[in-house]
Amino acid sequence: MKVAVSNDHRGHKAIEEIRAIISQLGMTCVDLSTPSDHPADYPDSAYIAARSVADHHADAAILVCGTGIGMSIAANKIKGIRAALCYDELAARLARQHNDANVLCLSGDLIGSNTLRKIVETFLTTDFVNGRHLRRVRKIQAIEEGKDPREITGQNSEFRIEN
Repeated sequence: MKVAVSNDHRGHKAIEEIRAIISQLGMTCVDLSTPSDHPADYPDSAYIAARSVADHHADAAILVCGTGIGMSIAANKIKGIRAALCYDELAARLARQHNDANVLCLSGDLIGSNTLRKIVETFLTTDFVNGRHLRRVRKIQAIEEGKDPREITGQNSEFRIEN
C-alpha cells in the first residue's frame, strides 16, 4: 500500500512519527510533507496529498495540521476524496469500515504519540466492510456529481438515478 503524507508547520513533529509507522507496517510512504516547522498553509499541503490519492498515485493519505480540521475541509473539496478527521482509534476504524475513507486527517497539537500510533495503524489496516455502507458511499459520490443522493437506490447499484 502506498500512503501519501503531508502536513503544515504544526503537523511537522507528528508526520515524522507517521512516516515511521508506515514503514513499520511494511507500506510505502509517499512523502509530500513540509520539511520544517516554518509556516506553511494547510490547504496547499492537503491538496497535494489528496490529489495524489484522487489521481491514483497513492492508495491513501494522512494529513496533519494543528487540529486536523483545516486539512479535512480542504481535502474533502477534491472529487473522490473521503477525508475523515479522527481523534481516536474507534473513529479511524469506523471511517474505514463504514465510510471507505481514503484520507486520514489528524491533529498535530491534540493527539499524543500512543494515540497517534493506534489511529494510524487502525486506519491503515482496516478494510471497508461494503454491504449496506456501499449505498451510502455511492450517495456521497452522487453529491460530488451534483446529483441528489436521495435518488440513489439499491444497495449495490451503480449510479441509478430514478426519475
